[in-house]
Amino acid sequence: MNNFQIRKATPEDTQTIFDLIYKLAVYEKLENDVITSVEELRTNIFEKKFAEVLIAEEDEKPVGFALYFHNFSTFVGKPGIYLEDLFVEPETRGKGYGKALLVELARIAKERNCGRLEWSVLDWNTPSIEFYKSLGAKPMDEWTVFRLDKSGIENLAK
Repeated sequence: MNNFQIRKATPEDTQTIFDLIYKLAVYEKLENDVITSVEELRTNIFEKKFAEVLIAEEDEKPVGFALYFHNFSTFVGKPGIYLEDLFVEPETRGKGYGKALLVELARIAKERNCGRLEWSVLDWNTPSIEFYKSLGAKPMDEWTVFRLDKSGIENLAK
C-alpha cells in the first residue's frame, strides 16, 4: 500500500464522488435508483454539510470512497457514525483498501467520542457480509429497516 492514501474529499471531488456512487449502484444492481446530480451532491455534502466523504487513492487515482454522517443513540447518549456507502473499485479489491477506509472511519469515530459505527449491507452481498464479520462487526438481525421515500414523506406530511 505504498502508493495508497485516504484523504477527506473536497468540493473538487464531487464528480468523482458521483462516479463512484454510480459504480456502487451498478454493483448493487440499483443504477436506476441514482437520481441525484453532481450539483446536488456538492450542495448537500460541502455547503450544507449533511455528509462527509473519504476518498481512497492509489497512485493519486480515486479507487474507492466512504460516505458517512452522524446519527445519535439515545440509549448510549452519544453521537455515532452511519456509513451510508463504502465502495472499492473491483480491480483494486483484495489490497486492503476497504479495510483501510473502515479503520479510518473507526479512528474518526474514536476521535469524536462516538458510541457506534453502523452501516447496512444487502442480504445477498455475502462477500461484504463475511468481510464485515471478519472485522468484528455484528449483524443486527433483530432489526428491520423502514423507509419513507419522497412520495411517502409527502403523503405523511400532509
